[in-house]
Amino acid sequence: MAGSIQAVKPQRMTPSEALVETLVAQGVRDVFGIVGSAYMDALDLFPAAGIRFIPTVHEQGAAHMADGYARVSGRHGVCIAQNGPGVTNFVTAVAAAYWAHSPVVVITPETGSTTMGLGGFQETDQLPIFSRITKFQAHVSGPQRMAELAARCFDRAMLEMGPAQLNIPRDHFYGEADYDIAQPIRIERGAGGEQSLEAAAALLAQAQFPVIVSGGGVVMADGVEACVKLAERLDAPVVTSYLHNDAFPAAHPLWCGPLGYQGSKAAMQLIAKADVVLALGTRLGPFGTLPQHGLDYWPKGAKIIQVDADAKMLGLVKKISIGLCADARAAAEALLARLQSRELACNASRSARRAGIAKEKAEWEAELDAWPQERDPWSLEVSKDSPAMHPRQMLRELERAMPRNAMVSTDIGNICSVANSYLRFERPRSLFAAMSFGNCGYAFPAVIGAKLAAPERPAVAYVGDGAWGMSFGELLTCVRENIPVTAVVFHNKQWGAEKKNQVDFYGNRFVGSNLENPSFASIARAMGAEGVVVDKLSDAGPALAAACAAQKEGRTTVLEMMVTRELGDPFRRDALKKPLRLLEKYKNCM
Repeated sequence: MAGSIQAVKPQRMTPSEALVETLVAQGVRDVFGIVGSAYMDALDLFPAAGIRFIPTVHEQGAAHMADGYARVSGRHGVCIAQNGPGVTNFVTAVAAAYWAHSPVVVITPETGSTTMGLGGFQETDQLPIFSRITKFQAHVSGPQRMAELAARCFDRAMLEMGPAQLNIPRDHFYGEADYDIAQPIRIERGAGGEQSLEAAAALLAQAQFPVIVSGGGVVMADGVEACVKLAERLDAPVVTSYLHNDAFPAAHPLWCGPLGYQGSKAAMQLIAKADVVLALGTRLGPFGTLPQHGLDYWPKGAKIIQVDADAKMLGLVKKISIGLCADARAAAEALLARLQSRELACNASRSARRAGIAKEKAEWEAELDAWPQERDPWSLEVSKDSPAMHPRQMLRELERAMPRNAMVSTDIGNICSVANSYLRFERPRSLFAAMSFGNCGYAFPAVIGAKLAAPERPAVAYVGDGAWGMSFGELLTCVRENIPVTAVVFHNKQWGAEKKNQVDFYGNRFVGSNLENPSFASIARAMGAEGVVVDKLSDAGPALAAACAAQKEGRTTVLEMMVTRELGDPFRRDALKKPLRLLEKYKNCM
C-alpha cells in the first residue's frame, strides 16, 4: 500500500553488533572511557560505525566528560569502562550527573555470567552500587536482549532526565541472534493540566509584584526565549536558580542575577518583594535558597507557582499554591497565551518596577566594583602584604574578558563559588557545575566533554588548586585527543572552603587544609599544553582572552592564577557548631 511503513525484519548479528547498531540509532557519536577487555568486541566496531572513542586518563573523568557533553548538546553522554574497578570509578561522576538531570548512559560490562559470585578477577556486584544515583538500570540477562535493553536505557535517560545504567556480563557480547534495532522513543512533554494553567494565569494576573525564578528546566527545555517573552508580558524581574546563571540572558533589563551562595543581592532584594513567584523549571533546592549576604530573602508570604517536569519535585522544598507537572517551555508559552488578553494588576506599577529593578542592579554592580577583597579580619590580615591578586578583583577581570559565547564549568572550591557573583551569560547551555552533589574535580573533565560537543565555542574551567590536583591528569586527554580548552586554576595553596570553617570554628588550627604545590604552569607544559603564570591583575583578562583564542589553534592552556589566601563566606553558617571538648588533653582545642 502506498505510503505505508514497511516493517523491518530482525537481522542476524552478534550482540556486540546489536549494541553498536543501537548506539548509532540513538545518535551516539562519541563515547568516553578507558579501553578494557570486557567490551573490546564492541569497541572494535566503533570506528566502522562512525563512533569516536575518547580514551581518558581516569574513568571518573570519562563520566564527567559524558555529563558535560550531555549538558551542552542536549543529547546523551555515553561512557564505558572495564568491569570492576573501572566501573566503580564512575560512581562520583554519575552521582553528579544524577543531581544535574543529565542524560548520561553508563555502560558497565560485568564479570562473566557463568562465574558470577565466585570472587573472580575484577568482580563486584555492579547494580546495587548505582541503584540510588541512576534513574533506570537494565541488566542484560541474555545476549538476545542486548538491543532491547540498550535502547530502553537510552530512552529512559531522556524520559527520566538522568543517568541510566546498562549492565552487561562480559560473555554476553559474543554469539549471535536475531535483533530488532529500535528507533528512539521521545515523549513530548505538555504544558500541564488545563485547570492548573488557568489557576496559575489567574494568580499571575492578580499579582502586584510577580517574580520569575528561571531554573535548569528552562535550559533543558530550550525555553529561555519563552521565559523572556513571559517576563516581558509581566514586566517581572527574573532571577536564576543557583548555578543556572545561563537560564536568562544577562543583558536583558529584566535579568537580576542568581540566587544562592554568592549570588546577586539585586536578585535577593527583588524576590523578597514578590507577592507571586513563578518557579519555572526549578525544584527550589534547599541549598539554592539559603540566606546569603545577611539577607533572609525568600518571600515567606508569597504565593508560589512551581513548574517542574518531575511531579515528585512539586512542593517538595517550598510550600506551593499551584503545581504544574510540565515542560518549562510549554508551560511558559501556555501561560503567556492565557495572559495576553487578561488585564494585569501589575500594569499599574510597570514603570516603578522597571526603575526598581534598574536601581537594585546598579547598586549591586557598584558594590561588586567597590568590593576589592574579603572583609573579615582573618582575610584582611593574611592578604595585607601579599603580592598576589585579590580573588574578587581577578574574577571581575575574568568576567570582563570572557568571550560572549563561552562555556564555563566551575568546581566546588571557595573562589569558584565566589565566581557565582561574576558569571553572566547571553545564551543557555553555557554554565556547568557539580550542582547539589558538590564534588571536587568536576569542572575540568566536564568542560572537555562540553568542548567536544560544541567545538566552535570557547570552553573554560574554573578550578581551585585542591580540585586541580584531582583532575589535571586529563590534560593528557586534551593533548592526545586534540580537544583544546582553557583551565583557570586559582592557586592559593589551600582547601579554601574547609579552611574557612577552621577560621570560624576551630581557632585557626589548619589541619589538612594547607597545600604546598609545585608550579601548575610548568606541569602543564611538561604534559604538552600551554602553561601561563598570571600574578598581576592587569594580566588576568588578556591572559584569558589569549587562551580562548588559542583554542582555535588547537592549544589547551592552563592559567595559573596566583591569588591571596583570603576567604569568602562559608557555604553554610548553620553547618557547624562551636566545638565542645570533654577530655582534658583536648581542652587547648577550644
